[in-house]
Amino acid sequence: MKSSVFNKTQPALKSTPDDKPDATGVIAVTRAISLLESFGVQDEYLSLAELSRRSGLHKTTVLRIARTLATHQYLVYRDDGAWRLGPAAGWLGARYQASFDVTASVEPVLQELSKLSGESSTFFVREGNTRTCLYRVEGPQAIRFHIRVGQVLPLEKGSPGKVILAFTGTPGHEFDGIRRKGYYISIGERDADVASVSAPVYGVNWQLLGAISISGPTSRLTKKKLEAFVETLVSKANQLSITLGGKRGANLSGLKESRWHP
Repeated sequence: MKSSVFNKTQPALKSTPDDKPDATGVIAVTRAISLLESFGVQDEYLSLAELSRRSGLHKTTVLRIARTLATHQYLVYRDDGAWRLGPAAGWLGARYQASFDVTASVEPVLQELSKLSGESSTFFVREGNTRTCLYRVEGPQAIRFHIRVGQVLPLEKGSPGKVILAFTGTPGHEFDGIRRKGYYISIGERDADVASVSAPVYGVNWQLLGAISISGPTSRLTKKKLEAFVETLVSKANQLSITLGGKRGANLSGLKESRWHP
């Protein structure tokens, strides 16, 4: 259906307790973010009722916030009364990726890893106490688990997070072992059905940039099979580190230096 930013007849607003003004504006921002985060990777559009259900906000509040977001092109109102993400939302994601200045180097490596392993390959970066999927190449297998670009996951569970923690100097016997080996294998840590192997990637002055991983379902990726991927994964991680180490424009602000070098 044809859509535009904000030029269609829309339901009238009714005042509700949800619309009480907030002096700091923090509540309004939180609510706006909750609407944007209501969209899943599979959602082309969502109805007002579904946005209300997912965000936990009253329909009137949802409509008021959605209208504001539409004026800035973060949402678009459709002819059938539903809402979809607008071009401004895509632009933010593109700017986030561009801030790392590594697209041309990382994506070919992930493509090659997926081709060689037959599994999905991912590049994660650290954001505070979490890890974010910055790039993702899905494997060719029909059965696989899905992670969307931009998805936030815990650092303390799963091989990419453990690798990032280890190579940013986190103390402990487990992390000492990861640093000695230069990689980490996890089976069912974050999700009982997911297995992965990860290795660190460095940028300028050997500052940790992130972690690359090969992952797939535990039914297919046994420890023995993951171990068979280690040599290729570490080799590609080292190759990528050398490449990115020469990119003086790479934005590495906030990333801590590790004692380990490939």
